[in-house]
Amino acid sequence: MFASHGIQVSYETVRDWVVRFGGQFAARIRRERLGPSDKWHFDEVVISIKGKKHWLWRAVDANGDVLDILVQSRRHTSAAKRFFRKLFRCWGHPRVLVTDKLGSYTVAKAEIAPGIEHRQHKGLNNRAEALHRHTRRREEIMGRFKSLGQAQRVLSAHDQIATLFRPVIPPCEVRSVQPLGRLRLRPSRLKTGLADRSTQGQAT
Repeated sequence: MFASHGIQVSYETVRDWVVRFGGQFAARIRRERLGPSDKWHFDEVVISIKGKKHWLWRAVDANGDVLDILVQSRRHTSAAKRFFRKLFRCWGHPRVLVTDKLGSYTVAKAEIAPGIEHRQHKGLNNRAEALHRHTRRREEIMGRFKSLGQAQRVLSAHDQIATLFRPVIPPCEVRSVQPLGRLRLRPSRLKTGLADRSTQGQAT
């Protein structure tokens, strides 16, 4: 859009927009989304920040929707508990957790939510692992992250916003592909959008 009007936007400008508005957009998307499925997939991937190893923890539900991410310097039990608490405060408790065989998950779940079913298997967790390639691409575009806070802000906003543009195939209608934002927004928001369109049509 900017290019069509002869306006050039630098990477620094886009980065500044993400810092200023990304968190607001991500928070609103979470509020307007329906609740997640009852099966959550967890995985973690290493990212480099100023030459030091950090870990990006990511949780995805069975529909492929990113629930949240957390960038931490370690992946021990305390880090796992911190991520669990962050998710449970926002989304409640799932029925099933699917993780790899990292022992931190087992200990953290036993202490915080012993009643949740826990499945540990590398092959079952492809849903969460598949999203890591987008993180790598974001790293390359930005020339690596400059701080833990920057990585948290950018990746948290990017994961939520990208969810709106990811097409999904409803299980009951395999041939129909719709944008996720249209498919999973709360009914109240859809009614508001339809009313606005109706009003605009009458005005014209």
